[in-house]
Amino acid sequence: MTLAVLVLLPFVGAALPLLAERLHASRTVLALSAALMPALALVLLIAPAGQVFDGQTVHASLPWVPSLGLALSFRLDGLALLFALLVLGIGLLVILYARYYLSAKEKAGRFFAFLLLFMGAMLGVVTSDNLLLLVLFWELTSLSSFLLIGFWSHQSAARKGARMALAVTGMGGLALLAGVLLIGQIVGSYSLGDALASGDLIRASELYPLILGLVLLGVFTKSAQFPFHFWLPHAMAAPTPVSAYLHSATMVKAGVFLLARFYPMLAGTNLWFDVVTLAGMATLLWGAAVALFQHDLKGLLAYSTISHLGLITLLFGLNSELAAVAAVFHIINHATFKASLFMAAGIIDHETGTRDMRRINGLWKYMPYTAVLAMVASAAMAGVPLLNGFLSKEMFFAETLESSRLGAMSWVLPLGATLGGVFSVAYSARFIHDVFFNGEPVNLPKFPPHEPPRYMKVPVEILVALCVAVGVLPSITVSGLLAVAAAATLGGELPDYHLSIWHGFNLPLIMSVVALVGGVLVYSARNWLFRQYARLPEINASLIFERRIQGLAGGAAALSNFLRNGSLQSYAAWLLTLVALVLLVYLSPAVLDGQRALLPLDGVSLLAGVMLVVAALITAILHRHRMTAIMSMSVVGLVVSLAFVRLSAPDLALTQLSVEIVTLLLLMLAMYFLPVRTRMESAWPRILRDLLLSVIIGGGVGVMAFAMMTSDFQSISGYFLDNAKPGGGGTNVVNVILVDFRGFDTFGEITVLGIAAMGIYALLRDLDLLSAPSDSLGRPWAREVHPMVLVTISRPLLPLALLISVYIFLRGHNLPGGGFIAGLITSVALLLQYVASGVAWVHRRMPGDYHPVVAVGLLLAGVTGLASWFFGHPFLTSTFDYLHWPLVGKFEVASALLFDTGVFLTVVGATLLMLANLGKLSLLDDKAKEGA
Repeated sequence: MTLAVLVLLPFVGAALPLLAERLHASRTVLALSAALMPALALVLLIAPAGQVFDGQTVHASLPWVPSLGLALSFRLDGLALLFALLVLGIGLLVILYARYYLSAKEKAGRFFAFLLLFMGAMLGVVTSDNLLLLVLFWELTSLSSFLLIGFWSHQSAARKGARMALAVTGMGGLALLAGVLLIGQIVGSYSLGDALASGDLIRASELYPLILGLVLLGVFTKSAQFPFHFWLPHAMAAPTPVSAYLHSATMVKAGVFLLARFYPMLAGTNLWFDVVTLAGMATLLWGAAVALFQHDLKGLLAYSTISHLGLITLLFGLNSELAAVAAVFHIINHATFKASLFMAAGIIDHETGTRDMRRINGLWKYMPYTAVLAMVASAAMAGVPLLNGFLSKEMFFAETLESSRLGAMSWVLPLGATLGGVFSVAYSARFIHDVFFNGEPVNLPKFPPHEPPRYMKVPVEILVALCVAVGVLPSITVSGLLAVAAAATLGGELPDYHLSIWHGFNLPLIMSVVALVGGVLVYSARNWLFRQYARLPEINASLIFERRIQGLAGGAAALSNFLRNGSLQSYAAWLLTLVALVLLVYLSPAVLDGQRALLPLDGVSLLAGVMLVVAALITAILHRHRMTAIMSMSVVGLVVSLAFVRLSAPDLALTQLSVEIVTLLLLMLAMYFLPVRTRMESAWPRILRDLLLSVIIGGGVGVMAFAMMTSDFQSISGYFLDNAKPGGGGTNVVNVILVDFRGFDTFGEITVLGIAAMGIYALLRDLDLLSAPSDSLGRPWAREVHPMVLVTISRPLLPLALLISVYIFLRGHNLPGGGFIAGLITSVALLLQYVASGVAWVHRRMPGDYHPVVAVGLLLAGVTGLASWFFGHPFLTSTFDYLHWPLVGKFEVASALLFDTGVFLTVVGATLLMLANLGKLSLLDDKAKEGA
């Protein structure tokens, strides 16, 4: 359970800064409230981390939807531990940093809440032990990053960058879902452990190329690999703390995490090598080259992030165990130096008011301490010896030399790696020289710049110290964590490798020297290179993307305008035409050859059928005579209720009858505000068209129903009949299905009902409608608003109806009834008081706000479902037992009664919220008339 709690803590913690902001707490208190849950999660991580370092994998699982293979399953192995430490550790540093970065005008509480939502989603991704759960958290990272990137929603660049990131990564998420579903079908399970153990089975499948393509689409879009790299630079419109977090330890690292996680099941083939290595090399070189020419400080770091992600991807693509170890090592190193660099860039922006490197020159003179920190981190990014980046880049160079997959062309890999290293040194040199030296500042918005607040530098100091410590003492600082993370990535024994500063004079060292010298030379020739780069055609990915989006939106709008012309008849005609086409395709004379015998036709059934048809025709033909139409429609509902009784479905009959009464009241209330007369709108050609469509569709549906009822089928009713009593503790099978077997469906339905009631209430709240002064015949409305006869009859009926409602509710688990029917009966009884005595009279005797009733009902139903989790059962699993009460004797008590109570309250609250507020309009109308 510790793992589940650990993932849940950031989600819970997201409410704390919002609450603190509502209480007008200081920014320090806001930051502390945001840091509380991640810090607690780090503490909880200590114990399972010890087990991981001992070679164990920690598991935790809660059943969720077993029929779909979906469970709340979590695992903590070395790889998950590494990423959990990065997510929580750097997340805490970012929270501290953001406390000083955000201005007093920013909504810091909302910012921290979004950050914690993203942190929880990322923790879910790295610790998921179920493939479907992993995809769920994967998509949640896209949604929460959208909120973070677009935090400054008043800026067009932020909105566009957030939309671009969501569109690209969301597309990849859908591809990943498809790939995961195929993996589950091949393996026969969605358990990550089972999938990792079935690598040979997956690679041998004919679906392997498709699975690999779908999974890599998810990876490449999330980690900004070529050709999906274009979204990441535009995400720089986010606040710098977001950039430092998303692009060092979380968002873009989710893709390379998935490469590491799926490595045992997908790697090891030539196709893996060709696709992953090619994409990684292209991304490495493209990002490194373009980074040099960026004038925006965060733009340079964004493209350098793309390049380093390409480096990691290339390493995973080499199909070498040592290369995979090097990839994991570089994930650690990149997280530390890139987070510190983004924070340093944010400090420079915060203190100078700009990120343009053509203006922020000579800052060594004004910010020497920040300059030292940024230069050390930049040197680590460049791969300078005695810093962490040098060690993993040496391993990278060595692995490109060892690869022989390309045969005679294998020299391309070390050449590309060296070229990437050259540009890495060049853009790192530019970061150092152009920002901190290179003359004096030019027209800074804030001058003179100065060092930031003391504690704003603490996160940068910690990260830079790690860069140095890992670079100087790798075997002491990082070797243990790297070993368990790499072992989990490989899914087996680790290859022989050594973390040391000096490996002797060898080819990787020569490549490093070439990269360092070549990078300095490239930077020295920067002015000539800038002129050549300026001659290249500019490719604005944002503009291209926006044009595609606008084109897609325009096409959708044109289609929508064609179909959505404001005519309900046209909508119905399109729908019915599609249904007719489906019926023509799938129905044939053969389906009428069913072997089941028909029930005997008796006179009562025939009479009821004729009444049903006649009443339906009267409703359609005389729909302009509203009272007649309503009465004939009520006959239809009553006959349907009697049909349920005839077919031994008393629960459905009671429900239908109750719904019919509520619907009748709704129509009566709404009719008061309709125009007195409805003009003729349909010409004869349209009437004939509608008649033809209705005959075709009605006949087709009738034939389909006849075919289904006369065909043999295997009913599932036997299962429910056999298990209702032993499994649900009730003899009323319908009610047991609603509150136990299909309780989740019922919970969803009452949730939708509550949402609909809130929506209708919001629409009616400020609505100002006046009724017609007379009916269609010119007769004025009765002066007696509340007739004495109706008042006299309705008031004694209220306690009787409530008593019946209680009786129907309590017997529902074993006899026809239940919370839904009882709720409708109670609603009708209370609505009768509104109709008879008026809104004001009722509200003087009972509260008129039904929002809390809906909320309590939903909360009670939800809490009842959650309670089963504490006993290790799926959500909404019910239980029952028998008690012996004095005088009463043996009595059944079922937890489903609490769930049914929630259903009852939600139905009562929602129905009254809708209809009582519709009735208020007549009260306002009366007041308006009195005022006139």
